[in-house]
Amino acid sequence: MSLQLNERAGRLVDRASASAPELRIEVHAVAGARVLDCGIRAAGGIQAGLVLARVCLADLADVSLVPGQLGGDSWPHVQVVTDHPVAACMASQYAGWQISVGKYFAMGSGPMRAAAGREELFDRISHRESPVVAVGVLETRKIPNEDVVNMVCEKTRVMPAGLSLLVAPTASLAGGVQIVARSVETALHKLHEVGFDIARVVSAHGTAPLPPVAKDDLTAIGRTNDAVLYGGRVTLYLRGDDASIDDVGPKVPSCSSPAHGAPFVEIFERAGRDFYKIDPHLFSPAEITFSNLETGRSIRFGRVESAVLQKSFA
Repeated sequence: MSLQLNERAGRLVDRASASAPELRIEVHAVAGARVLDCGIRAAGGIQAGLVLARVCLADLADVSLVPGQLGGDSWPHVQVVTDHPVAACMASQYAGWQISVGKYFAMGSGPMRAAAGREELFDRISHRESPVVAVGVLETRKIPNEDVVNMVCEKTRVMPAGLSLLVAPTASLAGGVQIVARSVETALHKLHEVGFDIARVVSAHGTAPLPPVAKDDLTAIGRTNDAVLYGGRVTLYLRGDDASIDDVGPKVPSCSSPAHGAPFVEIFERAGRDFYKIDPHLFSPAEITFSNLETGRSIRFGRVESAVLQKSFA
């Protein structure tokens, strides 16, 4: 994988910083690093959310807001299109880094993960980076402090001047957009977890409905999860045999989990508010279509659950 993910994302962050007033974001210096507030104190918005999502994907995907439907009514959807799905989604976008320093906590995404190379996943996809710049997105309600900056710099082996962190809470317009832009990523991660060779996937398209901004982060976590679990539609363009697709297909959509069927907040409460007690097979799109570029065959698994979405978004 020759793509330099942090460099690509860094150029996008440079452009976003130069357009801060138009994006309604604020740029701060923290311990020598650059921090872009996209929805904590700053207003942020849809465009800031699209930037967040593109940064998470190392600028290797087109992310846009497109018309869609929810229960027969018009509803905006977040669309992701990429010709580099493994690099964009697994090496960069996947929220695989829990940033925990003292009382500070955030879920970390973006290509800084490839610079840190902390996760076993990077052994499997054979991609780590030693960049001059590192870029990450934090899902949090707090601006990172000096201790957080120092820790991330230590793990990524970059100087503070080379670090850029973009932050937004879940219960914000920008934060909601970037989380719902994970339809393709959740499909690939699920495939990876069930043992499918994700290197076979060469292009991908995904959509999921953008939920209303919630009044608090817990409700927002529920709505953004539901958007993908019950409304996410993904098409994967891949190569290889059809038999393995038939075998793995039923295991991929969220309906393959016994936890499927209730809004995520209800599932979370039943699990005692412990994410690790929730069946991990739940975390995948509602519907996935495999389109085989070699055989010309297309097959779909799963289903959208509009009733659950309407209950969640109400």
